[in-house]
Amino acid sequence: MWLKVVIIILFIALVISLFTGLGFLVKDKGDKQQDGLWNSISVRLIIAVLLMGFVTYGVTTGQLKSQAPWGKMPVPQAAQPVVE
Repeated sequence: MWLKVVIIILFIALVISLFTGLGFLVKDKGDKQQDGLWNSISVRLIIAVLLMGFVTYGVTTGQLKSQAPWGKMPVPQAAQPVVE
């Protein structure tokens, strides 16, 4: 359960960082002295790597599973022996 909470928090932080970068992009208007946009991009990159790491950890340990109907593969039936 803690893994899903961490993933949701990281996703919300990623969206906040995205809009913060948009704010810096509009506010800076090409000023070379302010590097808020680059800081926002680096923070977003770190959050994205952490998010992918936690999702990968969850899938490999079995804590996260896909419930999509197209992800379920049919179970092969065992071959019946031929009786003569």
